[in-house]
Amino acid sequence: MSTKDQILKKIEILITNHFDSPQKAFSFFDNDGDKQLSKSEIKNLLQEAEISGFIRGIVSSKLIEGYDKDGDGLISWSEFQLALEEISE
Repeated sequence: MSTKDQILKKIEILITNHFDSPQKAFSFFDNDGDKQLSKSEIKNLLQEAEISGFIRGIVSSKLIEGYDKDGDGLISWSEFQLALEEISE
């Protein structure tokens, strides 16, 4: 299992074990309520998923780079859903 797969699995476990739905997880980490996850909000999600502080910044940047389809530097709900679909494959 690659490091990427391990990180995505930890995110999946966090969402599955601590939230009733992916949308509730998204809303929980959307601290400012703008319906998008910023890099700092993604770092909070990664911290809760027990991703090492050393790589958290790199991973949050890579997640945005990989899933930010509209190029605004944020992860919207629809982009978050696409990421979750990849995780659960």
